[in-house]
Amino acid sequence: MWRLFTTLDRSSPMKNITITLDDETAAQARVEAARKNLSLSRFVSDVVQKEMRESGKYGEAMRRYLSRGPFKELEGHPQCYPTREETHDRSDIR
Repeated sequence: MWRLFTTLDRSSPMKNITITLDDETAAQARVEAARKNLSLSRFVSDVVQKEMRESGKYGEAMRRYLSRGPFKELEGHPQCYPTREETHDRSDIR
């Protein structure tokens, strides 16, 4: 199943589904599909596949990051954030 989202292999069986879009979104999707010389069905399929690939990459990156183990503790005494005035002070350029 994952293979369908990670490849553009169109030889495997495709599943027909029904989606509902508001008029404006449907019109924009038709225009974008035509601009890319694709059918609306192929355009929507490509958009969904891209989203699935990207969300899979994000999830994998998050798992790798969290698997590094305990995070380094901050050292030293806690410090206060600068005040708004200190942050926006530009007396040195006036």
